[in-house]
Amino acid sequence: MVKLILVRHGQSVANAKNEYTGWSDVALTKKGRQQAVQAGQLLAQAQIDFLAVHTSVLQRAIITAYIIQEQCGVLDIPIYKSWRLNERHYGALRGLNKDFTRQKYGVEQVALWRRSYDSVPPKLKQVDTHLRAYHNYPQSILPASESLAMALKRTVPYFQDQVAPQLLAGKNQLIVAHGSTLRALIKYLEDISDQDIDGVEVGNAQPIIYQFDKRLNILNKTILQ
Repeated sequence: MVKLILVRHGQSVANAKNEYTGWSDVALTKKGRQQAVQAGQLLAQAQIDFLAVHTSVLQRAIITAYIIQEQCGVLDIPIYKSWRLNERHYGALRGLNKDFTRQKYGVEQVALWRRSYDSVPPKLKQVDTHLRAYHNYPQSILPASESLAMALKRTVPYFQDQVAPQLLAGKNQLIVAHGSTLRALIKYLEDISDQDIDGVEVGNAQPIIYQFDKRLNILNKTILQ
Protein backbone atom coordinates (compact mmCIF):
# COMPACT_ATOMS: atom_id res chain seq x y z
CA MET A 1 0.00 0.00 0.00
CA VAL A 2 1.46 3.31 -1.05
CA LYS A 3 1.63 6.16 1.47
CA LEU A 4 1.35 9.94 1.33
CA ILE A 5 2.72 11.85 4.32
CA LEU A 6 1.56 15.41 4.96
CA VAL A 7 3.40 17.62 7.47
CA ARG A 8 2.79 21.24 8.32
CA HIS A 9 5.98 23.17 9.09
CA GLY A 10 7.12 23.62 12.69
CA GLN A 11 6.26 26.73 14.67
CA SER A 12 7.34 29.89 12.85
CA VAL A 13 8.24 33.27 14.28
CA ALA A 14 4.84 34.55 13.10
CA ASN A 15 3.05 31.59 14.73
CA ALA A 16 4.74 32.47 18.01
CA LYS A 17 3.62 36.12 17.66
CA ASN A 18 0.09 35.08 16.61
CA GLU A 19 0.44 36.95 13.32
CA TYR A 20 -0.87 36.29 9.82
CA THR A 21 1.96 35.14 7.59
CA GLY A 22 0.87 33.93 4.17
CA TRP A 23 3.65 34.38 1.60
CA SER A 24 5.91 36.29 4.01
CA ASP A 25 9.11 34.26 4.34
CA VAL A 26 9.53 33.97 8.11
CA ALA A 27 11.90 31.65 9.96
CA LEU A 28 11.23 28.77 12.30
CA THR A 29 11.54 29.35 16.02
CA LYS A 30 13.74 27.13 18.18
CA LYS A 31 10.56 25.31 19.17
CA GLY A 32 9.67 24.94 15.50
CA ARG A 33 12.99 23.27 14.75
CA GLN A 34 12.49 20.94 17.72
CA GLN A 35 9.01 20.08 16.42
CA ALA A 36 10.51 19.25 13.02
CA VAL A 37 13.05 16.96 14.71
CA GLN A 38 10.23 15.21 16.57
CA ALA A 39 8.22 14.81 13.36
CA GLY A 40 11.21 13.18 11.68
CA GLN A 41 11.79 10.92 14.65
CA LEU A 42 8.14 9.83 14.65
CA LEU A 43 8.36 8.89 10.98
CA ALA A 44 11.65 7.07 11.52
CA GLN A 45 10.32 5.16 14.53
CA ALA A 46 7.21 4.17 12.58
CA GLN A 47 9.51 3.01 9.75
CA ILE A 48 7.60 5.09 7.23
CA ASP A 49 9.86 5.67 4.27
CA PHE A 50 9.41 8.08 1.36
CA LEU A 51 11.24 8.50 -1.93
CA ALA A 52 10.71 12.21 -2.61
CA VAL A 53 9.80 15.41 -0.78
CA HIS A 54 7.59 18.25 -2.01
CA THR A 55 7.51 21.63 -0.32
CA SER A 56 6.83 25.33 -0.89
CA VAL A 57 9.40 28.05 -1.62
CA LEU A 58 9.05 29.42 1.92
CA GLN A 59 11.85 28.72 4.38
CA ARG A 60 9.70 27.56 7.28
CA ALA A 61 8.51 24.62 5.18
CA ILE A 62 11.86 24.01 3.47
CA ILE A 63 13.85 23.88 6.71
CA THR A 64 11.22 21.62 8.29
CA ALA A 65 11.55 19.30 5.29
CA TYR A 66 15.35 19.24 5.53
CA ILE A 67 15.22 18.43 9.24
CA ILE A 68 12.75 15.60 8.67
CA GLN A 69 14.97 14.20 5.91
CA GLU A 70 17.96 14.36 8.23
CA GLN A 71 16.15 12.58 11.06
CA CYS A 72 14.97 9.87 8.66
CA GLY A 73 18.43 9.47 7.12
CA VAL A 74 17.27 10.31 3.59
CA LEU A 75 19.07 13.53 2.71
CA ASP A 76 19.96 11.96 -0.63
CA ILE A 77 16.41 11.79 -1.99
CA PRO A 78 15.07 14.57 -4.24
CA ILE A 79 13.21 17.57 -2.84
CA TYR A 80 10.94 19.63 -5.09
CA LYS A 81 9.96 23.22 -4.24
CA SER A 82 6.94 24.97 -5.74
CA TRP A 83 5.08 28.22 -5.14
CA ARG A 84 1.90 26.17 -5.61
CA LEU A 85 2.44 24.71 -2.12
CA ASN A 86 2.88 28.14 -0.49
CA GLU A 87 0.56 29.14 2.33
CA ARG A 88 -2.58 30.96 1.21
CA HIS A 89 -2.00 34.69 0.83
CA TYR A 90 -3.63 36.70 3.62
CA GLY A 91 -3.44 39.98 1.73
CA ALA A 92 -3.57 43.14 3.85
CA LEU A 93 -3.84 41.04 7.03
CA ARG A 94 -0.26 39.85 6.55
CA GLY A 95 1.91 40.73 9.53
CA LEU A 96 -1.03 41.76 11.73
CA ASN A 97 -1.75 40.20 15.09
CA LYS A 98 -4.83 37.98 14.93
CA ASP A 99 -6.30 39.32 18.17
CA PHE A 100 -5.87 42.88 16.87
CA THR A 101 -7.81 42.01 13.70
CA ARG A 102 -10.64 40.56 15.79
CA GLN A 103 -10.88 43.86 17.66
CA LYS A 104 -10.72 45.88 14.42
CA TYR A 105 -12.99 43.83 12.15
CA GLY A 106 -15.01 41.73 14.58
CA VAL A 107 -14.76 38.10 15.65
CA GLU A 108 -17.25 36.78 13.09
CA GLN A 109 -15.62 38.51 10.12
CA VAL A 110 -12.15 37.30 11.08
CA ALA A 111 -13.49 33.76 11.55
CA LEU A 112 -14.87 33.89 8.00
CA TRP A 113 -11.56 35.10 6.58
CA ARG A 114 -9.58 32.46 8.43
CA ARG A 115 -11.75 29.36 8.28
CA SER A 116 -14.38 29.60 5.53
CA TYR A 117 -13.83 28.21 2.04
CA ASP A 118 -14.73 31.20 -0.14
CA SER A 119 -14.10 34.33 1.94
CA VAL A 120 -11.22 36.53 0.69
CA PRO A 121 -9.29 38.70 3.19
CA PRO A 122 -8.67 42.40 2.38
CA LYS A 123 -6.35 42.69 -0.61
CA LEU A 124 -2.91 44.25 -0.71
CA LYS A 125 -2.92 47.68 -2.32
CA GLN A 126 0.23 46.72 -4.20
CA VAL A 127 1.45 43.20 -4.96
CA ASP A 128 5.10 42.36 -4.25
CA THR A 129 6.84 41.84 -7.60
CA HIS A 130 10.52 42.01 -6.60
CA LEU A 131 10.83 38.73 -4.71
CA ARG A 132 13.59 36.55 -6.20
CA ALA A 133 11.76 33.26 -5.64
CA TYR A 134 9.15 34.22 -8.24
CA HIS A 135 11.30 35.89 -10.91
CA ASN A 136 10.96 32.92 -13.30
CA TYR A 137 7.17 33.02 -13.20
CA PRO A 138 4.63 35.43 -14.71
CA GLN A 139 3.49 38.15 -12.32
CA SER A 140 -0.03 36.76 -12.62
CA ILE A 141 0.83 34.05 -10.07
CA LEU A 142 1.38 36.70 -7.38
CA PRO A 143 -1.86 37.16 -5.44
CA ALA A 144 -3.11 40.22 -3.61
CA SER A 145 -5.14 37.96 -1.30
CA GLU A 146 -6.57 34.44 -1.40
CA SER A 147 -9.49 32.45 -0.09
CA LEU A 148 -8.98 28.77 0.70
CA ALA A 149 -10.81 28.02 -2.56
CA MET A 150 -8.25 30.05 -4.50
CA ALA A 151 -5.37 28.31 -2.74
CA LEU A 152 -6.93 24.93 -3.58
CA LYS A 153 -7.04 25.81 -7.29
CA ARG A 154 -3.26 26.19 -7.41
CA THR A 155 -2.38 23.41 -4.93
CA VAL A 156 -4.42 20.49 -6.27
CA PRO A 157 -2.95 20.69 -9.83
CA TYR A 158 0.51 20.29 -8.31
CA PHE A 159 -0.65 17.17 -6.48
CA GLN A 160 -2.28 15.77 -9.61
CA ASP A 161 0.70 16.47 -11.86
CA GLN A 162 3.70 15.88 -9.58
CA VAL A 163 2.66 13.73 -6.63
CA ALA A 164 -0.15 11.43 -7.74
CA PRO A 165 1.87 9.85 -10.61
CA GLN A 166 4.58 8.88 -8.11
CA LEU A 167 2.00 7.40 -5.76
CA LEU A 168 0.45 5.44 -8.63
CA ALA A 169 3.95 4.08 -9.34
CA GLY A 170 4.06 2.76 -5.76
CA LYS A 171 6.48 5.40 -4.44
CA ASN A 172 5.73 6.94 -1.03
CA GLN A 173 5.78 10.75 -1.05
CA LEU A 174 6.19 13.43 1.64
CA ILE A 175 4.62 16.89 1.36
CA VAL A 176 5.81 19.53 3.83
CA ALA A 177 3.69 22.64 3.48
CA HIS A 178 1.39 24.99 5.37
CA GLY A 179 -1.85 24.94 7.33
CA SER A 180 -4.12 26.22 4.57
CA THR A 181 -2.58 24.42 1.60
CA LEU A 182 -2.65 21.16 3.53
CA ARG A 183 -6.28 21.81 4.47
CA ALA A 184 -6.94 22.29 0.75
CA LEU A 185 -5.28 18.98 -0.08
CA ILE A 186 -7.15 17.21 2.71
CA LYS A 187 -10.42 18.67 1.39
CA TYR A 188 -9.59 17.29 -2.05
CA LEU A 189 -8.36 13.88 -0.88
CA GLU A 190 -11.25 13.26 1.53
CA ASP A 191 -13.91 15.02 -0.55
CA ILE A 192 -14.84 17.28 2.37
CA SER A 193 -17.68 19.74 1.75
CA ASP A 194 -17.16 23.49 1.50
CA GLN A 195 -18.97 23.87 4.83
CA ASP A 196 -17.23 21.07 6.75
CA ILE A 197 -13.69 22.15 5.84
CA ASP A 198 -14.20 24.94 8.38
CA GLY A 199 -13.65 22.40 11.18
CA VAL A 200 -10.44 20.86 9.83
CA GLU A 201 -7.25 21.78 11.71
CA VAL A 202 -3.66 20.85 10.86
CA GLY A 203 -1.22 21.07 13.76
CA ASN A 204 2.41 22.11 13.44
CA ALA A 205 4.73 19.20 12.60
CA GLN A 206 2.18 16.43 13.20
CA PRO A 207 2.65 13.84 10.41
CA ILE A 208 -0.57 12.77 8.70
CA ILE A 209 -0.24 9.46 6.85
CA TYR A 210 -2.64 8.31 4.16
CA GLN A 211 -2.56 4.76 2.84
CA PHE A 212 -4.01 4.30 -0.65
CA ASP A 213 -4.98 1.41 -2.84
CA LYS A 214 -3.75 1.09 -6.42
CA ARG A 215 -6.34 3.65 -7.58
CA LEU A 216 -5.50 6.14 -4.82
CA ASN A 217 -8.63 5.44 -2.83
CA ILE A 218 -7.96 6.09 0.86
CA LEU A 219 -7.66 2.92 2.89
CA ASN A 220 -6.47 4.43 6.15
CA LYS A 221 -5.49 7.73 7.75
CA THR A 222 -3.19 8.05 10.76
CA ILE A 223 -1.88 11.09 12.65
CA LEU A 224 1.41 10.50 14.48
CA GLN A 225 1.74 12.28 17.82
